[in-house]
Amino acid sequence: MDMHTVVVGTSGTTAADVIAVARGNARVELSQEALDALARAREIVDALAAKPDPVYGVSTGFGALATRHIGQELRAQLQRNIVRSHAAGMGPRVEREVVRALMFLRLKTVASGHTGVRPHVARTMADVLNAGITPVVHEYGSLGCSGDLAPLSHCALTLMGEGDAEGPDGTVRPAGELLAAHGIAPVELREKEGLALLNGTDGMLGMLIMALADLEKLYKTADVTAALSLEALLGTDKVLRPELHAIRPHPGQGAAAANMLAVLKGSGLVGHPHALDSVRAGDAPNQADAATRVQDAYSVRCAPQVAGAGRDTMAHARLVAERELASAVDNPVVLPDGRVESNGNFHGAPVAYVLDFLAVAAADLGSIAERRTDRLLDKNRSHGLPPFLADDAGVDSGLMIAQYTQAALVSEMKRLAVPASADSIPSSAMQEDHVSMGWSAARKLRTAIGNLNRILAVELYAATRAIELRAGLTPAPASRAVVDALRAAGVQGPGPDRFLAPDLDAADGFVRAGGVVAAVEPVTGPLA
Repeated sequence: MDMHTVVVGTSGTTAADVIAVARGNARVELSQEALDALARAREIVDALAAKPDPVYGVSTGFGALATRHIGQELRAQLQRNIVRSHAAGMGPRVEREVVRALMFLRLKTVASGHTGVRPHVARTMADVLNAGITPVVHEYGSLGCSGDLAPLSHCALTLMGEGDAEGPDGTVRPAGELLAAHGIAPVELREKEGLALLNGTDGMLGMLIMALADLEKLYKTADVTAALSLEALLGTDKVLRPELHAIRPHPGQGAAAANMLAVLKGSGLVGHPHALDSVRAGDAPNQADAATRVQDAYSVRCAPQVAGAGRDTMAHARLVAERELASAVDNPVVLPDGRVESNGNFHGAPVAYVLDFLAVAAADLGSIAERRTDRLLDKNRSHGLPPFLADDAGVDSGLMIAQYTQAALVSEMKRLAVPASADSIPSSAMQEDHVSMGWSAARKLRTAIGNLNRILAVELYAATRAIELRAGLTPAPASRAVVDALRAAGVQGPGPDRFLAPDLDAADGFVRAGGVVAAVEPVTGPLA
């Protein structure tokens, strides 16, 4: 099997599969096991559809309209109508990777054999993904309960050949034209199929999985930038020793401390006795501080505790994501014994909570990074560094306003940390009277992760400049590797004031591409 192909079965989908399809455009294939399960479940739905008894989603209306029994002659129209009416999103378009993730995850649930969708529909879903056709999905339209309804409806609309979609060339065209151009026939939905395509936590789950991948990289990056700041501030690495973290055995804390210690190995800057060697002559407050300093500030000394708590939060979120990946979220659901039962598994609370939790952890990581940056720029707390790391302070402002930008990002992250899942607005004439707001939690977490990337880029920019300003002292080999890689990426070092935005943008791109970790690991070995 081609390494770029993801096989969808009745179980076993992984986070790596989701990312491969969403970000790597991996090809999707349905296993024979999945096709058999789809056929068995469809037989059950067809048998129920032939009976006079009303069955929710098969022969009734939806939500608050579920009391109406729908006759055979109107059922195809019923399924078309639910897709059309629920494709009611508004606002900016959602990113292509998010749409591909939610399409793939809905296909994963459909292929479980618990939804009653025909194999033909599942094959068409795979064909659309493989053709690189991406439905236009809008920012607003999901309450995170009864599934990500509007986002998934826009995807189902594309399967019907209606609405708009983006082709593989990035051009938005009518979905019917795109399907025809790739030889894909629009589906004609039958009993239950419209509902089954809309009723899942796929959007919020896809964003959670991608957020965890991004945060894993950023937490490693944050350990490196914290170590660089410690080094630039002539701090002590004694607080990172494993025996100190073993007596408070949070796994993430120990991993963060070990990462920082690995980065600082061989540094000629760490350890408070060096501080007197680098203070500027006549700077009496700094000299006195250097002579008496036995502890670093919390933002330096407690870096492993904060980053570690975030790592442990990620571990919990990853467990939730794995459980949700193993789930078949639909209502009603087709059970192996032939029953079709209503349930509440579409409620997004489990996913929404951890999305919010991650936003809190990310905000705090950004906050502590900004405090270290501010310390690097303040001559009264930087232990001998020039004010704002400027070349000729007063004539030059150095990185003064870079910290303003960083502070603005931190402030926004604190606002984004307010939980979406604490809110609920009743809908569907009070039938759906409690919702999760998980989609909103996921959307704001994506924004927060982008902000965190920028915040760490500013700390990286400041810390590498500060290390280079420590003339006569030798940084750790890993630190030197980061400085060299950053400079090779086009980010300039110390010197007179210049147009700063391009440097900060390049540093942001360097962090986003994983440049910090890639530069360090050849020296330190793999970071935890």
